[in-house]
Amino acid sequence: MDLQTIQNHPSFKQLASERARLGLGMSIVMAAAYFAYILTVAFWPRLLGLPLWKGTVISWGVLIGVGLIALGFLLTAFYVRRANSRFDRLSQHLLEDLR
Repeated sequence: MDLQTIQNHPSFKQLASERARLGLGMSIVMAAAYFAYILTVAFWPRLLGLPLWKGTVISWGVLIGVGLIALGFLLTAFYVRRANSRFDRLSQHLLEDLR
């Protein structure tokens, strides 16, 4: 079996397409979140320095920074879940067809 046979298989094309779309979508979400944060730092730094409520030392910048880190973890967890369910099934189907 050669590489061209695998690349032309419908299951491989579907797997590659779904993985690429998911990866691109998740990359756009993460990049947009970071870009928005950086733009806020550049143009509205006072906003990030405001305390969450009166009397606290924790600012909105800290909360948003932690939120960005959490978003990264959530996107990673979503990808792992998707890879362990949908992508593994498609890979298994491809392997069975190619045997």
